[in-house]
Amino acid sequence: MSDNISSTEYSFSPGQWFVGGQMMFVAFGALVLVPLLTGLDPNVALFTAGVGTLIFQICTRGKVPIFLASSFAFIAPIIYGVQTWGIPATMCGLIAAGIVYIILSFVVRIKGSEFLERYLPPIVTGPVIMVIGLILAPVGVNLALGKTGDGAAVLVPQNYAIILAVIALGTTVIIALMGKGLLRVVPIISGAIAGYVAALILEAATGVDLVNFGAISDAAWIAMPSFVLPEWNLAAIVFILPVAIAPAIEHFGDVLAIRSVTGKDYLKEPGVQNTMLGDGLATSFAGLLGGPPNTTYSEVTGAVALTKAFNPAIMTWAAIWAIVLSFSGKLGAVLQTIPTPVMGGILILLFGAITVIGLSSLVRSRENLTEARNLIIVSMILVVGIGGMTIPIGNFALGGIGLAGILGVVLNLILPHRDDEGESAGEG
Repeated sequence: MSDNISSTEYSFSPGQWFVGGQMMFVAFGALVLVPLLTGLDPNVALFTAGVGTLIFQICTRGKVPIFLASSFAFIAPIIYGVQTWGIPATMCGLIAAGIVYIILSFVVRIKGSEFLERYLPPIVTGPVIMVIGLILAPVGVNLALGKTGDGAAVLVPQNYAIILAVIALGTTVIIALMGKGLLRVVPIISGAIAGYVAALILEAATGVDLVNFGAISDAAWIAMPSFVLPEWNLAAIVFILPVAIAPAIEHFGDVLAIRSVTGKDYLKEPGVQNTMLGDGLATSFAGLLGGPPNTTYSEVTGAVALTKAFNPAIMTWAAIWAIVLSFSGKLGAVLQTIPTPVMGGILILLFGAITVIGLSSLVRSRENLTEARNLIIVSMILVVGIGGMTIPIGNFALGGIGLAGILGVVLNLILPHRDDEGESAGEG
């Protein structure tokens, strides 16, 4: 091909702009959904995703065809952080999460990836990922019923909300199961579009105000994203920091996935220490400007597999698309008009999917969950995390996902193993 799109080596050319746009389209739905749910600015998320992807490419020397964007793992802590301390303080915690990735990248560089396998095995990370999905479940249900995420106020009459949620959810499921080609990897944006159109039709038929176009007409065509600078807050850091554990482990899975697609061993070159460094720097950069943490997008990996667009330069174009779109004031305003039941319908599926990912990692590890040690670790993580246990520490409190994650790591280190004869054997 003239633009060397199928090559696994980095080769940038203007002719790749259209394929890069496709990759951006694939990531778009999930990318903007996170800021819309958490109260952050979707235009800022687009900008930080684009720049974050370029940072990742620099760290990996342009060797890996991966796109970085908004991480679903941080939705719950961001929502809590914004409500408790505000956006600037929450960004401080998210920057710290990125620093965790950076530190882990240097640990892997020194000790090898076996270090993470020892201290963060699936018996810990799997339940933590499940907690993230299950904690978010009430948010998805409340939004689908036309309420705010915490259920405190009604935004859309419930009978209309359920209709929109079912249409959005149904479309997402149908596209995921029956979609062909590139359409199959964009179920989220397909569901959002279907729900949005349904809202317009329902509003025209009933006269109920479901979509507010006032913000769109007032928005400028070209506008600077509403960047937010971080504000130091130790409580936010302690709360969010442990959440970084699960996405850090997921990072390995995403690198393995793109390896299976392209046939190149990225664990060796450029090395997971460099891919994780890029992810960490991109996440911390996003926090500096008010964007959600970045993570490698499996949707885009699926699109790479379908289109055979292995050339990492394609992701440079996807990043450029994201940065350019971030300056569209009209686009940001349109995104803000998506009815909450539409997002709620999609999120019922997505939050369940996060839980299943955690369960899947446990299944693949082939751990015996009826063994006393494993049963204790998994049950403690799930109950403490989902139950919302909180421990006060000075002027702040540690609870939820963060407490569950730390508890899991500690239990995995201190609880003894048992050999086949029932004798205790320590960790090592």
